[in-house]
Amino acid sequence: MTRRNPTYKCKITVFRYGYRLADEPKTRAADRWWDHAWRALGILTHILNVRVTFHTMPMHVLERYTITDKDMAYAAFQESGIDECVIVQTCNRIEMFCKCSEPDYTKITDAWAKITGLPSGDFERVQTDQDAAAMHHLLKLAVGLDSMVVGEEQVLGQIKESISQARAAKASGIHLNTLFDRAIRLGTKIRNSTGIGRGGVSVGSMAVKLAEESINNIKDKNILIIGTGEVATLVAKSLVRRGYDFSAASRTLRRAAAFCSKMGGTPVEFRGVLKNFNMYDVLFVATTAPFFLVAYDAVSSLPRKDGGMMILDLSNPRAVDERIANIYGIKMMNLDQIGEMVERNIKERNNKVDIIESIINEEVPALEASMHRLEAEPLVNEVFRRMGNVCDRELIRALQMLGDADERTTRIVSDMSRAILESLASTPMNNIRHASERGDRETVEAASKIFDYS
Repeated sequence: MTRRNPTYKCKITVFRYGYRLADEPKTRAADRWWDHAWRALGILTHILNVRVTFHTMPMHVLERYTITDKDMAYAAFQESGIDECVIVQTCNRIEMFCKCSEPDYTKITDAWAKITGLPSGDFERVQTDQDAAAMHHLLKLAVGLDSMVVGEEQVLGQIKESISQARAAKASGIHLNTLFDRAIRLGTKIRNSTGIGRGGVSVGSMAVKLAEESINNIKDKNILIIGTGEVATLVAKSLVRRGYDFSAASRTLRRAAAFCSKMGGTPVEFRGVLKNFNMYDVLFVATTAPFFLVAYDAVSSLPRKDGGMMILDLSNPRAVDERIANIYGIKMMNLDQIGEMVERNIKERNNKVDIIESIINEEVPALEASMHRLEAEPLVNEVFRRMGNVCDRELIRALQMLGDADERTTRIVSDMSRAILESLASTPMNNIRHASERGDRETVEAASKIFDYS
């Protein structure tokens, strides 16, 4: 605490409560924030969600709604009068979460149409949710219940990335930052407690998981993918996600190079694969060839490989001769075996959906209350600030009447005045917060008038 008291121009800093009194102008008509706060309290904040997803349109149509420049998009949304915005965009969905003073979806879709160049009529098929329903949808998204594959792991990371980008662009504020932070925490908690994301549910992820379980220190092993189609892509994605290096071969080196430029990995020529077959520890074969690409006679004549090899035939029809499984040191699994495991995992995940839905339903009211509470915080903070200023002015007068009070006396009187302020103000301020949590606008508006010190 510092005290300066020559000509009654006292400056008192009270560190305990965080208030700092500077010499204030006597007129309060210039306090524009206070006037704005009263006006803002008469407006109810809404959380809106507008989206297009794989649920309602095919992928080639969904791509047309993609936002390529998010910074430009955030600027366009702000110009259209949207207070806060977060864009969540993946290969299966494009979604806007917005905080607005009025539930006006047209503002959002018009800005979206302007950004993408699509006609306004194309946005008649968008899905929308408001307030509690929008929060419920965000929680389902974070847990993976709204994904193409139930319990998908990637979507939670994509949500984290989305709010980070919105923060960096200053497009999100206290409402959406709070909403997304809580949704991410709850999504992580629910995933961990229910195990909804455990077990591979695509042929690619399951094949990689089986290879991890069968081969020690797989990260240090030589991995090869033969094929560049859909299943090979799933395998490559799973390998990349785990940080594993791999090579890829196809009918032509150009095709393998194109695959690797998109998915990662190193392209190799297919003709050299069988000649150097023993250099690979894990082999994923995912083609549609109508004959055996990996033949028994070619492999059986090769010298035995130290440490063994795992071959996963994900092809339909099979591209690896089944007799290879009888060769010492080679472990082999085919598409039917892996498919059975995938189906079992999918069934286990689906059995958990109802449990997770009930958890989400319990969490949404608390999440909605926290959003409502934010509405009262500007009022509560400003009332405390104003009361603190009144308290400081009266403290100055009291110290002036005491004369040349020492530092100990000044601290005692200052602490007492703050304690009185806290005791008197904390209960009504908490009542205002609770009223805001319940959505009781009348009480909050009445409080804003009662505590108007202007």
